[in-house]
Amino acid sequence: MKVLLINGSPNKEGSTNEALKIIASSLNEEGIDCEIVWLGNSSINDCIACRKCSKLNKCVFDDVVNEVAVKCYEADGFIFGSPVYFAHPSGRILSFLDRIFYSHRKAFSYKPAASITVARRAGTTSTFDVLNKYASISSMPIISSSYWNMAFGAKKEDIHQDLEGIDTLINIGKNMAWILKCIELGKENGIDHPINKARKTNFIR
Repeated sequence: MKVLLINGSPNKEGSTNEALKIIASSLNEEGIDCEIVWLGNSSINDCIACRKCSKLNKCVFDDVVNEVAVKCYEADGFIFGSPVYFAHPSGRILSFLDRIFYSHRKAFSYKPAASITVARRAGTTSTFDVLNKYASISSMPIISSSYWNMAFGAKKEDIHQDLEGIDTLINIGKNMAWILKCIELGKENGIDHPINKARKTNFIR
């Protein structure tokens, strides 16, 4: 079993990455493989609603989105991490998630996911709420912890001073591992995910 951890910060070795490393260590202790993927600090195009992905089976912008999508199909669970920018996720991870969930939703459906937010001081809960929307629209079990999935620290060193935050991150890893093992055990006993209806309406028909 493998969990993909997405670092949506422009800083490869910043506080968001440090938080993800704590979760990865917790997952490793539970026997789960991990990979932290940094989205880089180059521009990521926003979704332009061209709908060409339905024919191409990939996003029309052939960049980090399609590159990471290959890994997503092979992953069993996900952690989405973002710093807080004006009480919302980084534009980088929002553009990435908009496009990858639209063009590669099959890579995510029925796989557990957790979101984490990192801030110097505030804006974490609203950022957390936005990130969870992607999982909640894709039949993904959302992994919670002993507190909201957040940690505080302007620098990566600061994260280790947030003792409750560290506990929260460690518990995310434990809870994710538990759910993954339950899903695997279910499959071994003939219990697979449901096949859900997915009709689309425009509210009037």
